[in-house]
Amino acid sequence: VQLQASGGGLVQAGGSLTLSCAASGSSFGRYALGWFRQASGKEREFVAAISRTGSTTFYADSVKGRFSISRDNAKKMVYLQMTNLKPEDTAVYYCAADHVILSAPTPTSPTHYDHWGQGTQVTVSS
Repeated sequence: VQLQASGGGLVQAGGSLTLSCAASGSSFGRYALGWFRQASGKEREFVAAISRTGSTTFYADSVKGRFSISRDNAKKMVYLQMTNLKPEDTAVYYCAADHVILSAPTPTSPTHYDHWGQGTQVTVSS
């Protein structure tokens, strides 16, 4: 599966932004999907993940209550709605996909993900 993220930009603190990730290829519904971010000079970190069916979601503590991940398997899309953005949310955001069996837990570590989009920059000004 190939992934392409979009929707990044410059926003003021407290603002909102929605990232989108379009997938191409077959069997989109067989992939768990995740969003990760990497700030300048820091390691890539987990932001949110969603199970194959969309029934289960996971969030980093730093974004709980502010971010929401969703997917549309028919459109082969995954989204990250971000609200109440903070300057510390500034980073390049990546979408990722991991082929998992239905009963497998949804991974939250970047090492489990095999397919990555190119990243989209999110900058939050104070």
